[in-house]
Formats: sequence, structure tokens, C-alpha cells
Amino acid sequence: MSDRSPIESATGPLAKLARPLTFVALVLLGISFVVPFVWQVLISLSDRSEVDRLTETGFPSRISLDAYVRVFDQVPFAKYFFNSFFVAGWVTLLQVITCSMAAYAFSRIQWPGRDKVFLLYLGTLMVPGVVLMVPNFVVILGLGMFDDYTGLIIPAAFSAYGTFLLRQFMLTIPSSLDEAAAIDGAGHWRIFTQVILPLARPGLIVLAIFAFLFNYNSFFWPLILTQSENLRVLPVGLLQFNTTYGSDVPAIMAAALMAMIPPIMLFLLLQKYLVKGIQLGAVKG
Repeated sequence: MSDRSPIESATGPLAKLARPLTFVALVLLGISFVVPFVWQVLISLSDRSEVDRLTETGFPSRISLDAYVRVFDQVPFAKYFFNSFFVAGWVTLLQVITCSMAAYAFSRIQWPGRDKVFLLYLGTLMVPGVVLMVPNFVVILGLGMFDDYTGLIIPAAFSAYGTFLLRQFMLTIPSSLDEAAAIDGAGHWRIFTQVILPLARPGLIVLAIFAFLFNYNSFFWPLILTQSENLRVLPVGLLQFNTTYGSDVPAIMAAALMAMIPPIMLFLLLQKYLVKGIQLGAVKG
């Protein structure tokens, strides 16, 4: 069986055009992703009076960093940044702990009704988040966690999707390793911490990336759960640039660009684990 791709196996005039056309299509697709980002940078470097004319000129007449200065002058942007990073960091840590323990119970331990309970647990993913918004809000009020860090962190510390992801990943680990460790006298906790978790590191990193990005960009739940300005996260804080006199578009773009730095750095540092984890966790062995 040939290992060549369909493009390499094709013959005739179409074969000569296939590779250049594919290259051009990929270049155009890449440009379509880059153009909005470049446009955002240009707006952030322009004056407020020039925003409307940028669609005609395509480039600001004068490069200005005033928008980046206004971001810190008009709102406590550093506090918003800290809140987003603090909440997303704690949620990520707790999700990795709780989801890995639940995934171990659902994948490595045999107990009556395990698969049925897992299906019920997985069924919570089918319920729209908007439906649960009011009940969750009532519970938060009853527990006294409204307008507090705990209200932003604790409800998001458990994830059915994270449990499903890690369970599928742990199923790829041979059960003979558990049996060998049990023969040596290891209990479930030792097998979990010393055998399964080290082997499941790519899956844990994938979950950590997803959990951090989702909670770092969370908007609706922090919006309804916080009133104090010192608890606002970045997505909610960006609303402060909208006033009765209009929107400070360059400042919004500048703030959004600075808010993008942690997710981009996270992806660049851990992208190899992300790809590996998705590939290995998608196949049950």
C-alpha cells in the first residue's frame, strides 16, 4: 500500500496544480486569521478621532500609545488582570485534582453501577448552562458566596467534561500496571498518585489548558455574581470603557490585546502537550 498522499499519487495536469493551489488556499486562510489581529493592533495605536477614518486610510496617520496609557488611567486594569489570573488559576488547579480523582474512580476501579453513574454524570453536559444559571445563583446566595472569590471559584472547580476527558485518557493506560502495583502492596491512592498520574500527564496538561482558557475568558457568570469593582475580571472590566459619551475603541482594543498575552503564552509553551494529549486521549486502547 502506497504511503504517498492523494496529491502525490495523482497524475496529469491536476497533479501539477494541486500542490500550488493547496498552498495558495492555506496562505489565504492564514491571512484571514491574521487580518483581524492586525486591524486590532492598528486601532489600538491610533487616536480616538481617527478610528472612523481607519476604514478609508487603512493606517493611522500617527502611531500613539495613548490608548495603552488610558487603559490603566481609566480603570484598575492591573486588578482586573490579577482577578482573572487568580480565579482561572485556582479553578484550573481544582479541576485537575477533582477530575483526575473522579476519572480514576470511573476508569480503574470496579464498583456496582459505575458505568450507569458515569452516564448520568456525563448527561449533565447536555443541560444548557443558562438553564442552571438561576438555581446556581440561588445556591450561591444561600451559601453566602455572592460577590466573593469563592463564588467564582468553587462552582467551577468540578467539570463533567474534564472527568470525561481524563477517563478516556486513563483507559488507554494498560491495566497490567495497576495489577503489578497491587501485587507489590500498593493501594488505590498509591496507584493513583505514583502510577496513573505520571502516565496521564499529557491529559492533565490538556485539561489544564482548556480549564484555564475557559475560565480566563468567562464573562456571564462573573458579571452576575460580582458587584464590587475589586472583584471584576477582565471580560467584565472591558465594559467599563463603554460610557454615555460613547466607547473608547482604541482603549478597548489595547486592553484586549494585553488580555490575550497569557492565553497565547500558555499555548506556545504547552502546545506539544496539547497535541499529544488530544491524540492519545482520543483513542481507547
